[in-house]
Amino acid sequence: AMAGEGSTFRLRCSLLGHGQDVRGLTRGLFPEGGFVSVSRDRTARLWAPDGLNRGFTEMHCMSGHSNFVSCVCIIPPSDLYPRGLIATGGNDHNICIFTVDNTAPLYILKGHKNTVCSLSSGKFGTLLSGSWDTTAKVWLNDRCMMTLQGHTAAIWAVKILPEQGLMLTGSADKTIKLWKAGRCERTFTGHEDCVRGLAILSEMEFLSCANDASVRRWQISGECLQVYYGHTNYIYSISVFPRCKDFVTTGEDRSLRIWKQGECAQTIRLPAQSVWCCCVLDNGDIVVGASDGIIRVFTESLERTASAEEIQAFENELAQASIDPKTGDLGDINADDLPGREHLKDPGTRDGQTRLIKDNGKVEAYQWSVSEGRWIKIGDVVGSSGATQQTSGKVLFEGKEYDYVFTIDVNENGPSYKLPYNITDDPWLTAYNFLQKNDLNPMFLDQVAKFIMDNTKGQTLLSTSNEFSDPFTGAGRYVPGSSSGSSTIPGADPFTGAGRYVPGSASNAVPPVGGVDPFTGMGAYQSAAAKVENIYFPKKDAVTFDQANPTQILGKLKELNGSAAEEHKLTEDDLIILEKLLSATCNTSAETPTAQQLQTLWRAVNWPEDIVFPALDILRLSVRHPTVNENFCSEKEHVQFIILLLKFLNPKGKQANQLLALRALCNCFVSHAGQKLMMEQRDEIMTQAIETKSGNNKNIHIALATLTLNYAVCLHKVNNIEGKAQCLSVISTVMEVVQDLEAVFRLLVALGTLITDDTNAVQLAKSLGVDSQIKKYASVSEPAKVKECCRFVLNLL
Repeated sequence: AMAGEGSTFRLRCSLLGHGQDVRGLTRGLFPEGGFVSVSRDRTARLWAPDGLNRGFTEMHCMSGHSNFVSCVCIIPPSDLYPRGLIATGGNDHNICIFTVDNTAPLYILKGHKNTVCSLSSGKFGTLLSGSWDTTAKVWLNDRCMMTLQGHTAAIWAVKILPEQGLMLTGSADKTIKLWKAGRCERTFTGHEDCVRGLAILSEMEFLSCANDASVRRWQISGECLQVYYGHTNYIYSISVFPRCKDFVTTGEDRSLRIWKQGECAQTIRLPAQSVWCCCVLDNGDIVVGASDGIIRVFTESLERTASAEEIQAFENELAQASIDPKTGDLGDINADDLPGREHLKDPGTRDGQTRLIKDNGKVEAYQWSVSEGRWIKIGDVVGSSGATQQTSGKVLFEGKEYDYVFTIDVNENGPSYKLPYNITDDPWLTAYNFLQKNDLNPMFLDQVAKFIMDNTKGQTLLSTSNEFSDPFTGAGRYVPGSSSGSSTIPGADPFTGAGRYVPGSASNAVPPVGGVDPFTGMGAYQSAAAKVENIYFPKKDAVTFDQANPTQILGKLKELNGSAAEEHKLTEDDLIILEKLLSATCNTSAETPTAQQLQTLWRAVNWPEDIVFPALDILRLSVRHPTVNENFCSEKEHVQFIILLLKFLNPKGKQANQLLALRALCNCFVSHAGQKLMMEQRDEIMTQAIETKSGNNKNIHIALATLTLNYAVCLHKVNNIEGKAQCLSVISTVMEVVQDLEAVFRLLVALGTLITDDTNAVQLAKSLGVDSQIKKYASVSEPAKVKECCRFVLNLL
């Protein structure tokens, strides 16, 4: 009996146009019901449904890449581009942005150092890209805002979650990472091979597919809820049906699989080995792209189903396909044991079930279709040996047997590739196919072929079951092209090992700032007038920590000096010198600090960390004096000075030292030399400073908020969006942990200062979800400045 509508997908149409493998698909916003495809033929094509029949018409062929195009996504409509934009990523390391009505790119995003193989768009114009260079980048309009670092191999899949500021990356290192405001929050482990695709189910759940032939369903909290098995080889892509949890997958086993209620409900075989990509249209139809360059659309709707002739033509094409039994797609095959054609009289037990028969010495493969109640031929099986690894002594790769499997590293940061080779194969042809299959530069042809010949010289048919290369000698490994210059990626954070945040570029110097007025009575009094004026931001001058009690500081210094080890002890003269320095810098005397005083101070701040804090406090106070500031922050001295302060920011160190080092950094901003140094070293300083948030110490939080505020003051004057992106990320991260309202207030002033008069910064703050983080402070009753400042910031967002 024929099953009713809504149960089975059938062919709707086949679309010819691309000259090579179709590598990426995404449903389009305009024209409605359409989609965009990208291919190894270096083009992207926009398809619109054909009103008259069941097909689609190619509206545009877009080109802008100098190499294969591997991924595509749609950027939602904005005021400027009401029909949205199309983003494509390619092997030329670039991302091209197109409007829907032009075949040339609107602009090109450069920054990745290897193939861009995944794209996802979020709200407010943000775009997330994943690359073989092991990083993901966050873009806003035409600028890179931040770089997500932490994966150790290519990033094959990226997705922006509907929940603001949350991003997912899936990598060839077998892990998935969740990022918030540019920092890695969680790593999901479970897949046993490269993660190839991600799909979002809800704000709390997502799916992943991998080269281990499994699909996993995850909770954002880290838990793996379910594993789905069905594919027999790599799964390349996964796409979710609108408004439900059902999904589709495609892979290297020549199939598209439709999953309903957690089960594989239907398997559709295609006459192509690699089914690279799929997407689901708004009407529930499925579009798939494959290695034969043809796009095929499948539908459940009876009126959109292809004509009987077209379906017959598709089945004939499928029946003529030759299936290599070594792929393992059909299990172990021993031709001698196979039944004859009569075996097809027995019905199958489930949709997609395969059955092999032998007819006139030829092996044929059939698949059961439940909806049609018949066996459909899916190809001829060629050259089956029935051997297993044990009987043949060969190396298995992707379910196939080989005499050798080499590991090839094309460059240090990119993925490594497996190159399977049989002694009977032609080395040049194998090298050519290997480069083609992995989208690699054909220039490597000679090197790869020579490598194969060198490594198989005079070999009898012996197994090299050592398919992994030696990590020390590099035996069995080969790196075409020199690796120098390729590892420009800064390392992971030395303390946490977490992926570092790397903004796009170094900032410029900052114009001098006038005198500083301390942050004391600000906003403490209120007029009775109903209209509150924004006296909070943009803040024009740095905020410093000026409070001092020289007598106490010197007393503590003398007391600790008494118990210090001999090599650290200061003489009586030294202590008098430091006393003079304190009075000179705390405005109690009109003298200028001398070089001798600063040398003595430098000795004292290099004391062991358990007794250094009074000396650090003298440094914190004296660095406000122009002479001292110039001395420590000038070209000559600054490296030692910054290394010293960063050392004290170690979250495992003493909290008193963390606090005083942060305050000293804040006070550096009082003069031009200090500001210049702080801006030059911003990335290092902020990356280290944010680690001090973990101690939950109120005074440290206030100092950290003040440091961020002082950076915001400088960044407001120079338009440096990468710097602002880093500060916004810090504000968002620190807002999560602070309790103290003074710290909150200073972060709010910093936020307001950063986004005033800068639409890009406003968009970025929204995409990080900062507005929802700060809403609760709009109703704080005391101190009133928190509530008022918060409302002014929310008005901008």
